[in-house]
Amino acid sequence: MPRHDDDAEPPACFASPPCFLHELDPAWRGGLAADAETWRDVSRWRKAERARLVAERTALAPEERARRTEAIIRHLDALLGEVAGRVISGWWPVRGELDLRPWLAGLAARGATAALPCVLRRREPLGFRAWHEGAAMGRDAVGIACPQEDRAVRPDIVLAPVVGFDAACYRLGHGGGYFDRTLALQPRPRAIGIGLAAARVPSIFPQWHDVPMEAVVTEEGVVRPSA
Repeated sequence: MPRHDDDAEPPACFASPPCFLHELDPAWRGGLAADAETWRDVSRWRKAERARLVAERTALAPEERARRTEAIIRHLDALLGEVAGRVISGWWPVRGELDLRPWLAGLAARGATAALPCVLRRREPLGFRAWHEGAAMGRDAVGIACPQEDRAVRPDIVLAPVVGFDAACYRLGHGGGYFDRTLALQPRPRAIGIGLAAARVPSIFPQWHDVPMEAVVTEEGVVRPSA
C-alpha cells in the first residue's frame, strides 16, 4: 500500500528500540495518545518497528514461507468453518506479505465469493471488488493490483495482513490507515488478521483510531484478544 520505511536495526532485548519505549511510557494513558507529542513518539516507534518486521518477513526462504502459509490456512479454515454464501476479502500481496491467493481462488468451489480490497481514493475507506483466478487486473489509487471489473461487493469477512500485532489483537499495518477507516464503518464485517507468529509485539500502543481484530491467525494457531 503506501510506501514503506527504511529497515531498522533489530534490537538486542526489546521488540523495538528501548529509547522509543522510554519516551512513550511516561505519557501513556490507557492506550490513547495524551497529546500531539505522544503521537509523534508513537509514530516514530511504529515506523522503526514496521521496517524491522517487514525486513524479517521478506527475508524468509520461499520454502519456509510456503510451510508457514499452509499452517495458517489450516488454522484459518478451522476458525471460519462453513463459508458457503459468504463474501471473503483477502489481499494482493506486496513487500513480503503472505500469499493467500490460491486459498481465495478455491472459495468459489466452496460456495463463497472471493474479493480484494481497492483504494479507490486516497485517505478514504477501502472499496471491495469480487475476484477470481484469472480476473483482469488493473491498479488502484496507490498502485496495488485491483480487479478491473467494477463489481463492488460488501464482504462478510475481511482478512487483513498484519505487519505486527499485540495480545489485544490490535494490528500494525503499513501506515496508510485504510483498514482502520474501513472497519470503523457500520455494519462492520468480521475482521481477522493474518500474519506470522514472530510479528507479535508486547503492544502496538493503540490509538483512538485503531480497530482491533476479532482474532489474528498465525502459523502457530489463533490468537484471540486478551485484556
